Amino acid sequence: MEPPDARAGARRAPQLLVLALLLAAQPGSKAEVRLSVPPLVEVMRGESVTLDCSPLGTHDYFMLEWFLVDRSEVRHLLASAELRGSELRDKVLNSRGRSPPYQLDSRGRLVLPEAQVADERDYVCVVKAGAAGTAEATARLNVYVKPEAPEVSSYKGTLTVMSDFAEEIATCTSRNGNPVPQIIWYRNGQSLAVPLEVNSEGYVTIRTVREASGLLSFSSTLYLRLHKPDGEASFHCSAHYYLPAGQHGRLDSPSFSLNLHYPTEHVLFWLGSQSTAEGWVREGDSVQLLCRGDGSPSPEYTFFRLQDKQEDVLKTSLEGNLTLERVQRNQSGTYGCRVEDYDAPEDAELSKTLELQVAYLDSLELSTGEELSLPLGNSTTATCSARGLPTPTLYWTKDSAPMGEDPTLSLHSVTFDSAGTYTCEAYMPRIPLLSLTRSFRLLVQGTPELKAEETQPKVKGSWTEGDEVTLICYARGYPEPKLSWSQLGGSPTEPAPGGQGWVSSSLTLKVTSALSQDGVSCEASNPLGNTQHVFHFGTVAAQTSQAGVAVMAVAISVALLLLVVAVFYCMRRKGRPCCCRRGEKRSPPPGDPKLSHSGSEQPEQTGLLKGSASGGAKHGSGGFGDEC
Repeated sequence: MEPPDARAGARRAPQLLVLALLLAAQPGSKAEVRLSVPPLVEVMRGESVTLDCSPLGTHDYFMLEWFLVDRSEVRHLLASAELRGSELRDKVLNSRGRSPPYQLDSRGRLVLPEAQVADERDYVCVVKAGAAGTAEATARLNVYVKPEAPEVSSYKGTLTVMSDFAEEIATCTSRNGNPVPQIIWYRNGQSLAVPLEVNSEGYVTIRTVREASGLLSFSSTLYLRLHKPDGEASFHCSAHYYLPAGQHGRLDSPSFSLNLHYPTEHVLFWLGSQSTAEGWVREGDSVQLLCRGDGSPSPEYTFFRLQDKQEDVLKTSLEGNLTLERVQRNQSGTYGCRVEDYDAPEDAELSKTLELQVAYLDSLELSTGEELSLPLGNSTTATCSARGLPTPTLYWTKDSAPMGEDPTLSLHSVTFDSAGTYTCEAYMPRIPLLSLTRSFRLLVQGTPELKAEETQPKVKGSWTEGDEVTLICYARGYPEPKLSWSQLGGSPTEPAPGGQGWVSSSLTLKVTSALSQDGVSCEASNPLGNTQHVFHFGTVAAQTSQAGVAVMAVAISVALLLLVVAVFYCMRRKGRPCCCRRGEKRSPPPGDPKLSHSGSEQPEQTGLLKGSASGGAKHGSGGFGDEC
C-alpha cells in the first residue's frame, strides 16, 4: 500500500517543466523548439481544468496537437490547430465520446470542462515549428474524489481469548473515492500498528474494487489475538484520503465493541443493602447479597448458606443477586457465592463467603413507672435495662440535657431543680437508626419555694405618694402552689415563662403612705405549707408642695390672660373720643368744625369733666366700658 505522503512528495516536484527538444527538419539542422508544460495537474471532480502547452520564443508558424495516452500507451488525437502570426486557425477536435467535449482555447490550451475520473490520463502536447523542429511534452492529470464515510462490519458472534491465533475482528470499507484512501484501525482512540503479513498477534488484509463509475472502493479486514481488556475496549476505523496540493482528509466510522469470552479469574461478594463494615444489618430490613465474577459472558452464580459445614443452596441465577426479605435474627450466619465457570484456570478462587449479622433491640425496661414522686431532700435510684445484639449502650438525659452513660441513675437529696423528665435511651453506635427510649417524670414534694421581683423607686431616694408600681411573685413546689396577695387586684396564678415548674402572679397598685408602714405581701401555699414575702416601700413623700406650686402656676396663667385681654381692648378703642388713660390729650379728628388752629385750648380739667359727664350719663359709672 502506498503511504499517504508518497503522493505528496511527488506533488512537491516543480510545477512547470521546460522541455527542450532539438529536432531538425533536415539532418544536421541547428533549430530548436522549447515548450512550457506543467508535468502534473490536480483537480477535484466536477471542476474545469486547462492543460497548458506554450512554445517559448517567437514563432510565425507552428502546428499544435494534443494526444490522450490510454492504459495501453496508445496515443489518440484530441485536437490540432495551426498558428499563423498571432491567429490560431483550422482547429480540429475529437471528443471521443466525452461529455461535455474537449475544447481548445485561443492560446492552444486543452480545456476539460467538469473533470471526470475517466479524464485521469497522460496528455501529450506536440508542437511542429517547421524548420525550427518538433517538440513534445506530457502533462499528467489527477482527478480527486472524496470517498463516502467508511462502513464497519464487526463480528457478531462471541470471540474468545482462549485462542492462540489472531481472529477476524471486523471489516472496514471506504467506497467511491479516488485515489484509493488509506484505512487505519483504532482501539480506544489509539491507532493499531498492524502489518499486512499474516502472524499470530494481528494483521490486516486489503482489497480494492473499481466500481462501474470508475471510482475506487477500498476495504481492510482486521485480525487480532484478543485479550481480556479487549472486552471493554472500543474499536473504530478511519479512511485517510488525498486532496489536491498535498492536502488530505479523514472520515471516521462509528465505534463498536466485541462480544468477548474470557474465563473468571476473581469473584467479589458483598452486602448491597445498608450495613456496617462488620456486616451488621437491622432486623426487619431487606438484605441484598451481590456476587460478581470478572468472566464474560456472565457466568452462573450459586448462593448458599453454611450450616454445620454443609452448604444449604438458596438460589442459582445469572444475575448474581440474592435478596433476603425482612431478615430475622435467626438468619445470622455464613453465606457464600460460587461462580460456575468451567473455563476458569485451575488456580482461580471461584467461591467467596461473608458473615451476615442481624442486629436487634428488644423492649427497654425502667425500674420506675412513668411518674415518680419524692419528698424534698430524699434520694433514689432508677435502673434502665435492654436486651439486644450487639450489646446496646445506655445513657440518660434530663429535659434533653445529657447526664452520662450508665444503666443506673442515682438522685441524691433531690431539690425542686431535680424535678423534670428523665429519659433512658438504648442505642448501638455501629448500627444507624436502631434505638429505643423510655422516660419517667420526677415530682419533688415540699413547701413552696418563693421569690419576688423587688421594687425600686422611680427616682433615687424615696417613693412619692401616687406612684404606680407592679409587683411580681414566683413560686414552685409540688403539689403546684397558689399565689395570693394582701391587696386586691392580683392576677391569677399561671405558669411562668421559662418553665421548670415555676408559677407567677402580679399585682399593680399606687403607692400610699399607709403602704410605707404595712407593706404588701404575697403568699405561696400548697397542702404541705406556705411561704410569704413582704414588699416594703420605705419613705413615701407627700404631694402637698407640689399642689401649692400648681395653684400658683394657675393664678399666674389667669393674670397673664387678663392682661392680654386688656391690651387687646385698648387697641380696639383707638380712634374714639376718649383715651384709655386719664389725663391723656387726644388730637381732634380731622374736619371738626368747632376747632381751629387759632382757637384757644380748653383747660384739661374741663375736657375731663365733659368726658366724665357724658360718659357717666351714657354708660354708667364703675364699668369696664368705653370710659376715658
